[in-house]
Amino acid sequence: MMKTRIVVIAGPTGIGKTGFAVRVAERFDGEIVGADSMQIYRYMNIGTAKPDAREQAQAPHYMIDVADPDEPFDAAAYVREADRAIQDIRERG
Repeated sequence: MMKTRIVVIAGPTGIGKTGFAVRVAERFDGEIVGADSMQIYRYMNIGTAKPDAREQAQAPHYMIDVADPDEPFDAAAYVREADRAIQDIRERG
């Protein structure tokens, strides 16, 4: 099986991780699988620093707006969805 290279960009809120991730994705023809605990929720746009439309157009994003706020979504659900996104990315090369 082919190894998948995954770059992890982590750090505190408000330091520019999203912009940096978009630049990295553009440079290496990559895609972004978000891991923010609040960005997974639809309708929670204030205070979550979700990628804006321009950033999402610059590089494909996954794990943004995947659950409603009243929907149970735990770490296991995140892993299932993120694994699915990574597999999709891998299959497309």
